[in-house]
Amino acid sequence: MRLLVTGGAGFIGANFVHHVVSEHPDTAVVVLDALTYAGDEASLAPVAGSIEFVQGDVADADLVDSLVARCDAVVHFAAESHNDNSLANPWPFVQTNVIGTYTLLEAVRRHGVRYHHISTDEVYGDLELDDPERFAETTPYNPSSPYSSTKAASDMLVRAWGRSFGVAATISNCSNNYGPYQHVEKFIPRQITNLIDGVRPRLYGQGLNVRDWIHVEDHNRAVWEILMRGRVGETYLIGADGEENNRTVVETLLEVFGRPREDYDLVTDRPGHDLRYAIDSTKLREELGWSPRYSDFATGLADTVAWYRDNEAWWRPRKAATEAKYARTGQ
Repeated sequence: MRLLVTGGAGFIGANFVHHVVSEHPDTAVVVLDALTYAGDEASLAPVAGSIEFVQGDVADADLVDSLVARCDAVVHFAAESHNDNSLANPWPFVQTNVIGTYTLLEAVRRHGVRYHHISTDEVYGDLELDDPERFAETTPYNPSSPYSSTKAASDMLVRAWGRSFGVAATISNCSNNYGPYQHVEKFIPRQITNLIDGVRPRLYGQGLNVRDWIHVEDHNRAVWEILMRGRVGETYLIGADGEENNRTVVETLLEVFGRPREDYDLVTDRPGHDLRYAIDSTKLREELGWSPRYSDFATGLADTVAWYRDNEAWWRPRKAATEAKYARTGQ
């Protein structure tokens, strides 16, 4: 199989490429990535000799068509995904998440190529902190930011192209990922790299917002199973029963670093900050037999800290610019 991976130099996409190269070596991998600030070819350095890398925009119709034409399947990771950035400038999110997805769908439609679409649980909005419910495949969409609304729009395009044009597509909506190669602007790597530098962590509001955390390796194992054995036209939710509030995440990281659990600061909350995400992944587990290997969140965090300690050369060039941006906005 020849597989096109869009956004394959980003956090989750690069980890997926690593997974495919190591676990499924008979698969030829082509990576398309625009190498915006969130993508880095260095994330693919360990597998560079085993893949084909193409720098380009997923909304470039001619380029996308030429790549899809010689592939058997597409896994579409490419996305703008940072909520704070979407509030500051929504346009890149419309361009990549909506127009980019449309461009890919038209290409796979023309060439009859299998398509898997990576989405997020944020399309469902949020839940109350004390609500026992979790998101399921049938949960109505209720996005609350330019990021989540453009991802919701892209999901709707995929479903429409499947129903109207017979595109062989599946969708997966995943909870919050953590692990190697995640950009230092994101919550967990920002806290880790600040702690490495001796900087006190900072939390929005009271730090009570809950996310359902999953290690990126578990996410990508699920994606492969859906691509290979998922039912065309279906949506699968990927989650590891990893609900933790942001305060607990920071306190756990402080413990890993041998610092007092209360050694952090609270800052003004961001607008529209969703309260709680929670995934019900029963369908994925029962149909495809998937289960997370990182079932203990504290162990996964400790492994992630170790990776950032060992790979300072990868994240250090991004750190100063990221912190300067946050300093300008008081975050």
